Amino acid sequence: MDYFELVQKAVDWIEEHSDERVQVCDLARAAYCSEAHFSRIFRAIVGLSVMEYVRCRRLSLAGRELSLTQNKILDVALMYGYETPQAFTKAFKKFHGVSPFAARKNGTNGSSP
Repeated sequence: MDYFELVQKAVDWIEEHSDERVQVCDLARAAYCSEAHFSRIFRAIVGLSVMEYVRCRRLSLAGRELSLTQNKILDVALMYGYETPQAFTKAFKKFHGVSPFAARKNGTNGSSP
């Protein structure tokens, strides 16, 4: 398996399990390589660390969720791994440029990595 396939399989797994806890060691083990080697390969190909990619992807999905559903902002924050509404709001605003409330109000869904 070449490195692009390895990273694509990791990205596919992250997409399918976006609401679960992701650990680099689990992805590296599935790819049959060390965590350090896997992390270097992922960053070289994607341009982000594994956890940066996961965070950006979850914030993108959260923006979509807020613009397309009437789920409570707190429920969306919890769904995508944030323990407090404040942490979610801060990360969301940094990523999307608007608050979760404004995203819902304006139908803004942001961009994906």
